[in-house]
Amino acid sequence: MMRKRESKQWMLFLMLVPALVYFILFQYIPMSGILLAFKQYSIRDGFFGSPWVGFSNFKFLWISGQLWRITRNTVLYNIAFIITTHATAIFVAVFISGLAGKKITKTIHSVLFLPYFISFVVLGVFVYNILSYEFGSLNTFLKAINMEPVNAYAEPLIWPLVLTFFNMWKWIGYSSIIYLAVIVAIDKQAYEAAQIEGATVWKQVWYITIPHLVPTFIIILLLQLGKIMRGQFDLFYNIIGNNSQLFDATDVIDTYVFRSLVHNFDIGMGSAAGLYQSALGLVIILLVNWLIRRVHPDYALF
Repeated sequence: MMRKRESKQWMLFLMLVPALVYFILFQYIPMSGILLAFKQYSIRDGFFGSPWVGFSNFKFLWISGQLWRITRNTVLYNIAFIITTHATAIFVAVFISGLAGKKITKTIHSVLFLPYFISFVVLGVFVYNILSYEFGSLNTFLKAINMEPVNAYAEPLIWPLVLTFFNMWKWIGYSSIIYLAVIVAIDKQAYEAAQIEGATVWKQVWYITIPHLVPTFIIILLLQLGKIMRGQFDLFYNIIGNNSQLFDATDVIDTYVFRSLVHNFDIGMGSAAGLYQSALGLVIILLVNWLIRRVHPDYALF
């Protein structure tokens, strides 16, 4: 019976082939590189011939004082990104769903969705043209009103706000579509019954819309927490680059690994940081999923 059913659905299994090939080539085969985290890699000896050093790479990563800084930045930035992006996306989705005109709804959502299609390279140029000390539009405005220009690329404290804002600006349109789809699927009779009972618009949102959005938000939260140890390399590198003055406030694990591999050619150290990143991310997602399963089993991923 099983084989007969599978023979009828061969087209569906064929559609899985590209995904399987992708994961095998780019996810599972590269896992062999974990060995480099425990080796002192050299080009002469190669992948298998390089000497084993055990946990020396991890030990040096810890002693160097870099581990706490890049871990702190990665986690805090991702938490800020998740909160700001999805809180704003929910607000936008609720706001758009309450608009009567279809044209204005489509126009607003199209404008918000446009940044999603802008590459991080263009975003980096855009930010530089705003904050550049000599030619930036911000300092041009400050000079026009007889104020001192701000050297933003030498002020680490402002960059958490800058990066969080532009991350939210880029992803808010994409994220709001998910929540808007959930709102559209809510039974309209629930809102009609609430109106008959005299519920205001805000009460309808709080007692009807928000509870329907909670399961979707929790699933997205779990998926995002699975990547909480992975900083958005494209965002950080294209906006910050190799500005060492900002590393204390903006350096994340991904940018640290990149510099270890490209600039310092320390493949063992970079592999150790990458393995630490993946292992800690797995622990976090398992822990959060366990907590959610204890509180509300229906919302857990597994």
